Amino acid sequence: MDLFRLLKRFVPPYRGKVVLNILFNLLSTVLSLFSFAAIIPVLHILFGMNTEVLTYQPFSWSDDIAVIAEALKNNLFYLLGEQIAVNGAGWVLFLLGMFLVVMTGLKCLTTYLASFFMIPIRTGVLRDLRQQLYDKVVSLPIGYFTEAKKGDVMSRMTSDVNEVEASIMASLDMLFKDPIMIVIYIVVLFCLSWRLTLFVLVLLPTAGWLIGRIGRSLKKRSTKGQEQTAELLVQIEETLSGLRVVKAFNAEQKLMARFADLNNRTRLTFNRIHRKYMLAHPVSEFLGTALIAILLWYGGGLILADHSSIDAAEFIYYLVIFYSIINPAKDLTKALYSVRKGTASLERIDRILNTQSTILEPVEPLSLDAQHEPFIAYEDVSFAYQPDQPVLQHIRLTIRRGQTIAFVGQSGSGKTTLVDLLPRFYDVTDGAILIGGIDIRRMGLHDLRARMGIVNQDAILFNDTIRNNITFGVENATDEEVREAARIANAMDFITATPDGFDTVVGDRGSRLSGGQRQRISIARAILKNPEILILDEATSALDTESEQLVQQALERLMQNRTTLVVAHRLSTIRNADLICVLHEGTIVEAGTHNQLLAAGGHYAKMIAMQDSAGNDKQ
Repeated sequence: MDLFRLLKRFVPPYRGKVVLNILFNLLSTVLSLFSFAAIIPVLHILFGMNTEVLTYQPFSWSDDIAVIAEALKNNLFYLLGEQIAVNGAGWVLFLLGMFLVVMTGLKCLTTYLASFFMIPIRTGVLRDLRQQLYDKVVSLPIGYFTEAKKGDVMSRMTSDVNEVEASIMASLDMLFKDPIMIVIYIVVLFCLSWRLTLFVLVLLPTAGWLIGRIGRSLKKRSTKGQEQTAELLVQIEETLSGLRVVKAFNAEQKLMARFADLNNRTRLTFNRIHRKYMLAHPVSEFLGTALIAILLWYGGGLILADHSSIDAAEFIYYLVIFYSIINPAKDLTKALYSVRKGTASLERIDRILNTQSTILEPVEPLSLDAQHEPFIAYEDVSFAYQPDQPVLQHIRLTIRRGQTIAFVGQSGSGKTTLVDLLPRFYDVTDGAILIGGIDIRRMGLHDLRARMGIVNQDAILFNDTIRNNITFGVENATDEEVREAARIANAMDFITATPDGFDTVVGDRGSRLSGGQRQRISIARAILKNPEILILDEATSALDTESEQLVQQALERLMQNRTTLVVAHRLSTIRNADLICVLHEGTIVEAGTHNQLLAAGGHYAKMIAMQDSAGNDKQ
């Protein structure tokens, strides 16, 4: 990415601090020139180089710049000569020393102030980029994360963001500090001796070409390094999520070996990156020293041959200024390398930021017609995660307000996908889903999902208190409302038994609670939301018998007076449903009540028989 586009993207919110940073960098450079300038009269005094008698030269600001400069120089040496005659050379050296100390102090102060105003830019850019990434990740549809790896997304939000932050900082220094110093120093060098400066500028492109060649492969290697870091995070996340399976199958050594191989390859990649990055400093320092040596030879030869426009003291000042260019030049080189590394990371971040959501908000959202029947209608709905691989085909279903509709079928038949289409976790490939006579794609997403409560098989809790998990997504819930929701969900007994009650922290993903307890908390959350439409996705399938009974009682209370869609694994839990739909290979092959489907002797009857047989075998 072009450097100026990079700065234009991130810097505008901090333009005031950027201006202050540039101002203090400019002052710092000017003050450093004044402090260096004290060298010339010091050398003249120490070595008695100025023996001619000077007189004061008046001048006006309308004169030529060269005339003004010559007059200022003459008058300065005239005043120093007067002071030496009156107070002695020692006193004048003391004054020059104090001038050097004061100028250096002011230079250090302005350098600090430049950095002072740079810090909030650096931390602000880091915060802004992380916030943009987080907001984007939260807003992306669920379908995006079926392809993306969580560890890779985490890598882009952490290591890649840090790399870009370093790049932005380097580019700001490069643009607002180092070039200012280099340009001002070169202007002064031209004023001192244009011949010497032209000679130096002829040599500089060769040095720049050599430095540039070193950094050309950094971007490619940096991209590879960040991708390997992402793979490391993916493996770590998978290991932590599947630790029970790892230990159950004695696969620790296999995972250790796989991680060690990737870890070592990542190390080797970053060895190459950092070695090239660190090469910038010694190469630029060596080239700078070589230029100084050439300058000494060439400039000294001109002075000795009396072909130079400057004397020996001014030549030493010239060398001091030229040497002062080396540090900003080295910083400039390292900054260019850093920008190359940061650009590689920014491209990885932009793949997320530039991802277009497939779940679009309507331009003019429509409001729900509360009286329209049927309440929910699947009209010839088809859906595919991948082209030419349909998961659902030609689903036609009408649901009236207050009905309980159950979906059963073998694993992979499309039950969960069918209910996930209702809150627009995915959009239908063909057909339409209507609520209250309105295509859900023409309703605002927030309004649509505000009408729904979802209880999944895997109860998702956050590492927070029980109270905050129950009130998640519900604003201004009273303590009494929270308690009532917990009571209806059969959760009050175990909540009051914990040391801190509703203020008990549940741990990562609710790890401090049992499966049944987690599920009852998620049910209490749905109860508090008080949704019109309830989606239960195999909410009891992972529970033991005792927990299932408690959860089932809570669910029955929750389902009262609501339109409910139930994905069921245990058929005994949906016998009283108003309509049971049997799915097979993405289509509804049977639909009816429990008794009707049993009498038909089709898929549902066979599933009932198989579950009854499995239950008898267990007994």
